[in-house]
Amino acid sequence: MENDAATLYCPHENCQAANPLTHKFCQRCSTPLPKNYLWAVVDGQSLGNPGKILADRYLIVDKFVLLDTKPGLLTLTPELENLQIPRAYLRLIPYRLHVPQVHGVLHLANDSSGQDILLLEKPPLLFDEKTQQVHLAQTAIAAWRDATSMRQLNWLWQIAHLWQPLATEGVVSSLLDSYVLRVEGSLVRLLELRFDKAISPELPELGKFWQQLIANAKPAVAEFVDRISLSLIQGEIHSPEQLIAVLDRGLAGLGRSQTPTIKIITKTDTGPSRQRNEDACSPPSGTLVSKPPQPTALAIVCDGIGGHEGGNVASNLAIETIQQQVQQLTKVPYDHIDPSLLLNDLEKAVAMANDKISQRNDSENRQGRQRMGTTLVMALPVAHEMYVTHVGDSRAYWITRQGCYQVTLDDDVASREVRLGYAIYREAVQQSSAGSLVQALGMGPSTSLHPTSARFMLDEDAVFLLTSDGLSDFDRVEEYWETEILPILLGETNITNVADRLIEIANTKNGHDNVTVGLVHYQVQYWEPEIVIKAVIPESYSGKTVDLASRSTDTSVLSSPNHKTQVIEENQPAKTRQLPLQWIVPLLFVLTAGAVGLFVQQLRSQSGLPFVSSNSTPTQSPIVAPTQPPRSLSNLAPGWVIQTNKQIPLANNQPLPAKSFLEVIDTEPNPKPASRDFSVNVRICTNKGTPTPAPSQLPSPSKPGLKPDEKVSIKFSQLNGFGVSVLPSDAPNPCKPVTQPPITQPPDTSPT
Repeated sequence: MENDAATLYCPHENCQAANPLTHKFCQRCSTPLPKNYLWAVVDGQSLGNPGKILADRYLIVDKFVLLDTKPGLLTLTPELENLQIPRAYLRLIPYRLHVPQVHGVLHLANDSSGQDILLLEKPPLLFDEKTQQVHLAQTAIAAWRDATSMRQLNWLWQIAHLWQPLATEGVVSSLLDSYVLRVEGSLVRLLELRFDKAISPELPELGKFWQQLIANAKPAVAEFVDRISLSLIQGEIHSPEQLIAVLDRGLAGLGRSQTPTIKIITKTDTGPSRQRNEDACSPPSGTLVSKPPQPTALAIVCDGIGGHEGGNVASNLAIETIQQQVQQLTKVPYDHIDPSLLLNDLEKAVAMANDKISQRNDSENRQGRQRMGTTLVMALPVAHEMYVTHVGDSRAYWITRQGCYQVTLDDDVASREVRLGYAIYREAVQQSSAGSLVQALGMGPSTSLHPTSARFMLDEDAVFLLTSDGLSDFDRVEEYWETEILPILLGETNITNVADRLIEIANTKNGHDNVTVGLVHYQVQYWEPEIVIKAVIPESYSGKTVDLASRSTDTSVLSSPNHKTQVIEENQPAKTRQLPLQWIVPLLFVLTAGAVGLFVQQLRSQSGLPFVSSNSTPTQSPIVAPTQPPRSLSNLAPGWVIQTNKQIPLANNQPLPAKSFLEVIDTEPNPKPASRDFSVNVRICTNKGTPTPAPSQLPSPSKPGLKPDEKVSIKFSQLNGFGVSVLPSDAPNPCKPVTQPPITQPPDTSPT
């Protein structure tokens, strides 16, 4: 229960008036008053009695729940050099839909223990307007019984996607802790992270954890959950990608019991301070599109870059190109679409738009800041899924009855700093270059472009908001979603009126730029199926399960919210294996079929159509070309970058400090056949946990012996024992100099 005597201070920098906790708007300036509830990660029974104020700012609401009474102020946080715990939270910012982010670290000077308290923002907490109380969201175990079949598999699907990224950061134990594993409506959300012990959990432990769900699973999926749990325990399902593929098929079967109705509208406006509108959108501004009767529903928002030099040309060219490509993609029946291929094709459409704008720049001899470009965010609803692709800082938000969730991560300097673990987001955005874009369409060839693709399972009514920064700047969406967008889901207004209202808010509360919004209203009619969904597990081959999912595009990366597209590394060492004679004839048959499939895929890539198998059924997915599994210590390869989390002692050399970046050169087997250990040859990039400068500017180590570019050999057991991290393939490479400077939007030179 909140303290009625406490006050909530206005976040507006020119106001900061004190208000009663029950007020939603500042009584002096009418600014919305955000209630930022925080979760405190602390060793102990409680932070104190409810009603107590900590550090003259944080009101204790419950044992570990605080209310920030001064939301407009930054949190004073000790240097990250002295904090090891938050880094996993920071590096997992692409998954902030599920993982709470660091608000700050609270140091209580008067506390006898002297411990620092980690404060997490946007944890799974729910506020009850009637009782004025805040409480934890339900655990997944407790909510399981009352969930529909679709939602039950949806939760498992999200956990499967989180397994690999959390395992990479050494926090996969979080998915096996029933206390921290919470749900908000259809979303799986973690209360905090649980750090793995010496031996990280493996998939069989996930199967054992899921077994407790079988008894309360809905009849349509009880056998399915039982089957996949047993397959995980027995090692029949041995990778997250394979698990995702099995769950995808189950969800596709349930999706036939769900009928969506979709409405889309976009709106764009020049704004009060600009003479021309460089934004563009699809459908055309003010046009309402419904599916059905229209066969395709696609929303796109672009924010042009280049001022009078052609930002409007770039944004409209991107819209035109992507529309043409998506029309081809959506001609294929949903039952014949492989989700990973569709995501890949959407990214190809973005790459094609990028190249058209870039070629236009080249033909007009535009250089540097004279080049025109555009940001992009688009949403494509397909059956029970929403596909979102974006480049730049135009955003997508997912609004449900439970909350408003930003599902894209800006391609800017601030977000990059957080992803690398260098800064807390609230502090990173205060830097002078925080908003500079690191990528946008048209600034270079598509080989250097990395769109972000994601797909989301929808089992309830929702609104997706696409917006340029004319509205999203200064947290206007977070301020007004509850009063302006939520009423759509409550049946109190329609998306046409809301689009007009959002444009008005952008122009009156911000007003510094053009503004464009797109609203996608997704309504669901669902009934429990009478059929029983079967789990299709790939057959075994030579004693090992054939991983069909790993032979398609890496869905754990492509489908994870806000995660960058994985880039397959070159010069990967090939793995060979001798086959028994009796397998040669079947193998020749498979290779022949594969050659035919490759030929069909080439035709598909030329025509822009997804690959469709002629004998595909709703329970079968096409098998496509293999890609590399997610990066981990177990499959190190040349060119990968690893980061030390602790100091590693080396023979005849000074130790490698924590936060050193090492580039893998190659691996050498142990000369002793009985030993499972092996040597990893690495090149030292830098030994400081700061953004890596160009090689000529790298700092020298404090002692002679280890220098940047020096090569050393380390035992795998040492790397594993000291908990090093493997950088994802899409992360900026700290072992290479930055070749593309941040993109800054030139100031508009038109008269205001």
